[in-house]
Amino acid sequence: MPSSPAADPQRIARLLGDAGLGWQVTWVASTGSTNADLAGWAREGRAEGTVLVSEHQDSGRGRFERPWMAPPGTSVSMSVLLRPRRPVVDWGWLSLLVGLAVADGLRAVGGGDRVELKWPNDVLITGRKVCGILSEHVATPAGDAAVCGWGLNVTMDASELPVPTATSLLLAGLTTDKDEVIAAILRRLGDLYASWDAGADLADEYARGCTTIGREVRVHLDQQAQEPAHVDGHAVGIGVNGELLVDVDGRVESFSAGDVVHLRPAG
Repeated sequence: MPSSPAADPQRIARLLGDAGLGWQVTWVASTGSTNADLAGWAREGRAEGTVLVSEHQDSGRGRFERPWMAPPGTSVSMSVLLRPRRPVVDWGWLSLLVGLAVADGLRAVGGGDRVELKWPNDVLITGRKVCGILSEHVATPAGDAAVCGWGLNVTMDASELPVPTATSLLLAGLTTDKDEVIAAILRRLGDLYASWDAGADLADEYARGCTTIGREVRVHLDQQAQEPAHVDGHAVGIGVNGELLVDVDGRVESFSAGDVVHLRPAG
């Protein structure tokens, strides 16, 4: 099992400088779930910008309660605490912003055009998933808060991948310097979040960074939805609430949930 040095909060802070939200990073070797831990900290009154990083978590979850597991030491799991001023109804955007921040962060550390962001927040390298994201609302005595978490495959080899369609930074030939990657993601997330929380409409910016736009796509609908089980069309944009806009036989429909399959390259 390949490995890389554990994340170093002090070095991450040096790499960040004064960027972002004044992120305050705490590191632990292992935990059940960084999201669950940070939710507890939020209820205890921790400030916005608190970050928890772990080398391993044994109860990680993704969207739709899907498990997100990795052998110890081969990934980075981390969560950030946010206390947005915007109405809770707008908070669905947070997962999209995290996805864009992870994608742009990986592009900045050498991923370039190989890094894809598939709506709403799947981060891929050359078509293979490298990151899972989950954002959660937390009620606290100090008011509503959001905990946004992600798990990033760093040094997994092919035998350790959770599914054949996954990859890792190592397998993709990207840096496995955890501090550099974490700092790049947090720097971008801080900028995006500050703009969004100040009221900016980031639909166009997200669309520019999302490789779903411009593709023929298949949207698999929620299991509770009525037939048809999926819809095929041409992804044309992002709505003001972060929904995917798809041209289906000449009629633009919006989708706020559902798994997306890219049917052909963009453009």
